[in-house]
Amino acid sequence: MATYKEDVGTAVTNYAGNNPAAVKGELWYDSTNKDFKYQYPALTSAGSWRSGANLNTGRVRLSSAGLYTTALAIGGEVSDNVGNTELYNGTSWTELNDLTTARKGQGSAGTPTSALAYGGNDPGGDVAVTEEWNGTNWTEVNDLTTARRDLGGAGTNAEACLGFGGQETPGAQSAKTELWNGTNWTEVNDLNQIRSFMAKGTMGTTTSALCVGGVNPPPGANRLNETESWNGTNWTEVNNLNQARYSFAGSGADNTASLVYGGDPPPGSATANTELWNGTSWSEQNNLPGSQTNSAGAGTSAAALNFGGASPSTRVDEWVGAGQPVGAWATGGSLNTARTSLMGAGTATAALAFGGEAPPGVEDATESYDGTSWTELNDMNTARAQGGAAGATNTASLVFGGQPPTMGNTENWNGTNWTEVNDLNTARYTLGGAGTNTSALAFGGTDGTVRAFTESWNGTNWTEVNDLNQQRRQLAGCGASNTSALAFGGRNAPPDKQAVTESWNGTNWTELNDLNTARNYLGGLGSTTAALAFGGDPSGTGATEEWNGASWVEVADLNTSRYLLAGSSTSSTEGLAFGGNSPPVTAATEEWSGSSNTIKVLSD
Repeated sequence: MATYKEDVGTAVTNYAGNNPAAVKGELWYDSTNKDFKYQYPALTSAGSWRSGANLNTGRVRLSSAGLYTTALAIGGEVSDNVGNTELYNGTSWTELNDLTTARKGQGSAGTPTSALAYGGNDPGGDVAVTEEWNGTNWTEVNDLTTARRDLGGAGTNAEACLGFGGQETPGAQSAKTELWNGTNWTEVNDLNQIRSFMAKGTMGTTTSALCVGGVNPPPGANRLNETESWNGTNWTEVNNLNQARYSFAGSGADNTASLVYGGDPPPGSATANTELWNGTSWSEQNNLPGSQTNSAGAGTSAAALNFGGASPSTRVDEWVGAGQPVGAWATGGSLNTARTSLMGAGTATAALAFGGEAPPGVEDATESYDGTSWTELNDMNTARAQGGAAGATNTASLVFGGQPPTMGNTENWNGTNWTEVNDLNTARYTLGGAGTNTSALAFGGTDGTVRAFTESWNGTNWTEVNDLNQQRRQLAGCGASNTSALAFGGRNAPPDKQAVTESWNGTNWTELNDLNTARNYLGGLGSTTAALAFGGDPSGTGATEEWNGASWVEVADLNTSRYLLAGSSTSSTEGLAFGGNSPPVTAATEEWSGSSNTIKVLSD
């Protein structure tokens, strides 16, 4: 019989407490608690939606092609039919060349570089027009054998697509299925159920697809929950949706895994309901952020997009399925001097903490973190609190502004000493900062009047540039340079706490999706596409939110709730939070990891 070491590759180790070095499944003996333990990665048990970057053109009855991070939005209707084509890159949408025939209700399938759009409705009626996309332009190719609109689609590229169901002129609904071979459409075996307005999106391939829900004719508009599975030859009825609906979106790689969302269920009101198909049955999942109809879907059941829809809307929602890493805060080494209203810079393993208030006075102290503990270094020339900071390491940082008194003083850190350099143009405190010691941005704050001012640092001088859209103080910021920054939270005039998020592109600030929790005196770290917001006031919260470039989502809280704290890191997958007021004033340091472990104790 094999030993544990022979099976696993390690012996059972002895460790006092939880063993941070243990690998997945490795057993150790906790000599403190007298237990055998093992650990494995903590993963989410359910999928969830979050807001994504908006379409440029809101529309209904559009179609799609592609995946979660690379998708096409095709055609649709605004006040009239449109041919607009937009490409999503995981962060934003870009307008591309239009369809040759503007239309709504078309089927489509493929990828952003090889797609097909077919059928639909133009001002003259239902059409059989088929167009092929090569990544740059649409070209008309051979028509469907039967003109129709609001049909379903599946396929992996422009050489192999499936069109099924829909509504034919003069209004008869269809069960017809057609197969595209790269040149022509051929009629193949019909659906079992005539229908239109079924799940709209990428619903599989030409040999493995799903047709889900929809509507069929009198008596009245009969919403369907029937699901049919395609095996390349025939459609087979399988288990029904839990909620009958039509005019909804879906996504799936094949007939064994799919996701559907939104739509119009009885008695005719929009829904946010989401259901997951596992190859056998449907199960209800976390809902869309809001009800939606006539949108389109792209991606798979594990990573999907929902975009457009009724209003017409520019709305985009992003789905990530179960099994994602769970981030968490862990206790790190405490600051040598407990303080509040301090500044920070650097990374999770090479951080700098400077200034702040350690009652009864204002601090000039500087400390460096090496991933384990803090070490006292040379002091700033001017003691201050509530200033701005920038710096990607603990050997090159910048501090600017602060109080008391209100100042514009700027100092540069070279790893050993602070040196006074040129001042801000507008002295202020409780401002935000981002960037490095040679390319920084200072924004917001107050000098008695709440400001929207932004100044750019080039390593020598500060230059006034375009203002924030929302003037505020007590905000957080992060970013790589004076051309790429994020500002979030803060306060205008009491009691106006802010949730506003703005992104800086080197020229202008653009308002994006708000924080879920409005707050001031918060900490921040990361970049314009991957950031964390944590702590803050109201009432010393531990709430942490993660930014993906488009929206904020709530993640694990700080262990010590607090405000007037600092943070450091250029990444949202690891970082530090330190100092602040919980109350009382604290020296606590917490280390953020984008992944964590679940520890299990072996039962007796």
